[in-house]
Amino acid sequence: MRVAYIVADPGVPVFGTKGASVHVQEIVRSFRARGAEVTVYATRRGDDVPADLADLRVVEHRVRGTNTADRERSIRAAAAALAAAAIDDGCDLVYERFSLFSDAAAQVAAARGVPAVLEVNAPLIDEQRLHRELIDEQRAVATAHRALSTADVVACVSRPVAAWAREHGARDPLVARNGVNTDRIRPALARRRADATPVVGFVGTLKPWHGVDVLVDAMADLARRGRRARLLVVGDGPERAALHERADALGIDAGFTGAVAPAHMPTVLTLLDVGVAPYRAADDYFSPLKVCEYLAAGVPVVASDVGQVPELVRHGRTGLLVQPGDVPALADALQLLIDDAGLCGRMADDARRYALAKLGWDGVLDRILAGIHERVTS
Repeated sequence: MRVAYIVADPGVPVFGTKGASVHVQEIVRSFRARGAEVTVYATRRGDDVPADLADLRVVEHRVRGTNTADRERSIRAAAAALAAAAIDDGCDLVYERFSLFSDAAAQVAAARGVPAVLEVNAPLIDEQRLHRELIDEQRAVATAHRALSTADVVACVSRPVAAWAREHGARDPLVARNGVNTDRIRPALARRRADATPVVGFVGTLKPWHGVDVLVDAMADLARRGRRARLLVVGDGPERAALHERADALGIDAGFTGAVAPAHMPTVLTLLDVGVAPYRAADDYFSPLKVCEYLAAGVPVVASDVGQVPELVRHGRTGLLVQPGDVPALADALQLLIDDAGLCGRMADDARRYALAKLGWDGVLDRILAGIHERVTS
């Protein structure tokens, strides 16, 4: 089977360090594990190429423009160019990661008479309007409706995203949550020594809604309680400098790694004793990739009780849930795990077992491809 994978979003490089790039790579891996020949058509290739994907063919058409209006027009042109390239190459299935101003999969499916999958990871129009800048909203909505209404399968990472997709034209969208590669991400070979300083970690992009400032404050609270722990912040983003300054001002033991390539993430995760996902309450649509990775690494999770997180973190079994933005509650949860090595170990084992049973990427793609089979045979 020949698969054309299209990602027209210039914020999602194929070979990047963000969770979105990991998602692209893992779906490609799952297709290739099935024997599929995959070509990726993208607006950004990226430079952090994993060894096992070094032979992946990527057709790149860059987005230009110095202002928002120019970039919106350039994304439309790039999406059309990517669709044309996929049509020329031919395929048996077209799979697109939903992007603003792109209906490339719809174009390929119509021209080639092949099934189309549209993967929707967020309500992008709403995000762009609220957090960035959206000039031609009318065209963005119209293009999204075309993309969503013509796809054979619309696969959404959460129920709220599926509801949004339905409102914008999708027919019976299915939910296929984020997964994790349990072969690549494995637990550390040995538990932390009793005399070692526990490491509390956050992995992800440093943006305001991820709530890392709350984690920094909770670590300071722990220090005031006389608990020894080190904070490791893995990732980059617009909040990094402010978070670093905050940690320094509070005098906590903290390290900031910057962006880490996906190939190195399995090693980084083995350094953690507790993984934290301190999301704010504002958004409930996401399917948190970092939580899946913590679980696969056998790392107990402390996370905000918001959105899809409670579906992944079983309170008291694989981690602890706290109210978003509650610094003392987060510090209490961290203290419980730091003080009770036995509980931490049991949660670590349960986390790994749960990831193996429920969170593999192959299962995610199985669900999506089953949706195609149902549509074709119905």
